[in-house]
Amino acid sequence: MSTTPRRVGALVALLLTALAAAPDSSVAAASVQASPDALAAEIARLKADLASNTAKGEIWDDVRRSSEPMLRRAETALRDGRRLLALHRLAAAREGVSAARYLGSLAGPERQDPARFEAEWRRVGELLRGELAPPAANALDGVVPAAARAIGEAALPQVRVYYAASLDYGQNSVLDAGLYYIGSALAQRELPRLLRGLAAPAPALQPALRPLEPELKALEAEILAAYRPPASIDRHVDFIRASAALKEARELDALGLRYGALLRYMQSLQRIATVRSAPAAATEAGSRAALEARLRDYDKRLSTPGVDHSIGRLFLETAQALLGPGEDADSVAAQAIADSVLPRYFAALEPVAPAAPEPEPRVTVTLVRWPYT
Repeated sequence: MSTTPRRVGALVALLLTALAAAPDSSVAAASVQASPDALAAEIARLKADLASNTAKGEIWDDVRRSSEPMLRRAETALRDGRRLLALHRLAAAREGVSAARYLGSLAGPERQDPARFEAEWRRVGELLRGELAPPAANALDGVVPAAARAIGEAALPQVRVYYAASLDYGQNSVLDAGLYYIGSALAQRELPRLLRGLAAPAPALQPALRPLEPELKALEAEILAAYRPPASIDRHVDFIRASAALKEARELDALGLRYGALLRYMQSLQRIATVRSAPAAATEAGSRAALEARLRDYDKRLSTPGVDHSIGRLFLETAQALLGPGEDADSVAAQAIADSVLPRYFAALEPVAPAAPEPEPRVTVTLVRWPYT
């Protein structure tokens, strides 16, 4: 069994669920950071950390392969005025960097002696004692904007999941793998503190979010209906990620972590909407110009005075980045966000629509008689 984070990532995803704007927006521009350079400084710090670290090995190689491009993309988003997208990418990149840094800080015995590894696991468990219980729904009250709160809420349950998984990985593969996931738990524990440090008083009110069970149930049915060849074969990884995000959304919703639940719901929507989009989808509404016009309309709607629409704006910024040049370019995915994700963001803010009555269960039995019997 391979022990690198990349190869065990699918298993950790299952564990995490059983486990990338307008620059003049007042919320996006004023609320993501405490000072104009705070977000840029954090991105630069992580880039410098990676550049100066000479550690070798599969784990560090995998972290560099995933985190270095993500930090470059965060830098690009920030340069383009997409601060929410930059924050989201920073949060994704820092987990691996922080976990690998923790691993590298340990002396030899913890990485070679099972007894010393288990002692370290127990030591960290004492540090994490307060984060191993189910998080309270109001744990991130005061973190603004709503997108930053959503990113933090989604990380809260991961502390316990990573920590619990780390012991099994260490005991059943190699100790470094277990220690890496202890580091992941510590990284996710620190993420809300980072978000609080980057936040500033918001000029708009966060939306009052409701439970998402009707939306999550409908999305589950859509994913199951779409899971048919050839898509189920060609896009199998996307189905796994969509299902993982959906399961996380359910768990966050059950905990009352509504902002994190909405974020994961929309990420699952984005995955499955992209899978279901044909290559011609980007021109179905007319042309690229038509799609850009739709996104401008969403921009205006997300700029409603007095309302913090930063979660929706995060996906608008994602679509805008997907329409630009560079490694993110993907007009089909941008169209999927415009067609499915953003409309359902606004629908999720509305009261629950009355559910249609479910059909009465019926069973039809057909008997087939083989000839001459």
